[in-house]
Amino acid sequence: TDELWATEHGPLGGDEINRIQPGMNYGWPVVTFGREHDGSIISEFTSKPGMVDPLAQWTPSIAVSPVHISVSDRYPEWKDDILVGSLAREEFRRLEVKDNKVVQHELLFKGLGRIRDIKTGPDGYIYLVIEHHYASGEIIRLVPVVE
Repeated sequence: TDELWATEHGPLGGDEINRIQPGMNYGWPVVTFGREHDGSIISEFTSKPGMVDPLAQWTPSIAVSPVHISVSDRYPEWKDDILVGSLAREEFRRLEVKDNKVVQHELLFKGLGRIRDIKTGPDGYIYLVIEHHYASGEIIRLVPVVE
């Protein structure tokens, strides 16, 4: 897409995905779902007029990493969905978005390793770049199951 998207690591919770728009205020540190690492409150507000709420947020933190919009015809049921990787939880998630709201949040894989990147290749397949603790990483190609 021609849109700018950003992921944000919260301190203790409050990881976010935002669709960035010119001139908008995304709130940090006035609004947040996270807490300081010592557990103290950063802000009592999670939303406030004049500030853009995140499209999605995770508390506790998943250490959200890449965000990727699924545009390939190889995954018709995922068309225009947001694919999200996680470092801390080692998860791969799909967010279905309608009218700028997440209407479905699906955990697709867990425990593959730390997902460092998500890309659609020239062949239309989605590829995950996986980092393993104390071992070589790998690139995984997602092949849809045909029923």
